[in-house]
Amino acid sequence: MSETLVDSKKIDSSKRTWLIASGCVGAVGGVATAIPFVSTFQPSERAKAAGAAVEVDIADLKPGEKVTVEWRGKPVWVVRRTPEQVAALAGKDAELADPKSERNPSDLTPEYARNEARSIKPEYFVAVGICSHLGCSPSDKFQTGAQPSLPDNWAGGFLCPCHGSTFDMAGRVFKNKPAPDNLEVPPHMYLSDSKLLIGEDKKA
Repeated sequence: MSETLVDSKKIDSSKRTWLIASGCVGAVGGVATAIPFVSTFQPSERAKAAGAAVEVDIADLKPGEKVTVEWRGKPVWVVRRTPEQVAALAGKDAELADPKSERNPSDLTPEYARNEARSIKPEYFVAVGICSHLGCSPSDKFQTGAQPSLPDNWAGGFLCPCHGSTFDMAGRVFKNKPAPDNLEVPPHMYLSDSKLLIGEDKKA
């Protein structure tokens, strides 16, 4: 009789220990799942700055080079064109779908960039690196001449590898390509000869 009572006490004690342990694990699990859920309501530093202008130092950018920065979650290119690349922009109107950036000008090209170079200074080209077709990011094809997926008289520019759209060194799309528009030129301005501000153009 006494042994039975002792055994039942042991069993009850074991059950109690198991229930407490299970409850603790459940509570920890609940906290673990709750934290990520709650954190989604806390804006990250990147999210807070998503709409802010971005300052870019171009002092060390050499002719023929490109730097990419992020603005509003988009890649923005700053290309320092060589004199040859700037010269190659002329005389291409017949090959381009929108050579004078007349389509959707307010959305894609600020007034100060509605020129052949699509820029404030011909040497520097600033553009959002997203194809106007399906949102892919074009690749740099600065080398001139015949190359795979490019014409024999290629003068340098950008190629979207997804569907073959090609753009010149001013981001102007060539005719008969999937991309309906030129690459977007974001609002920008020069703070000095060596610093650009992407996202604002109050002084432009």
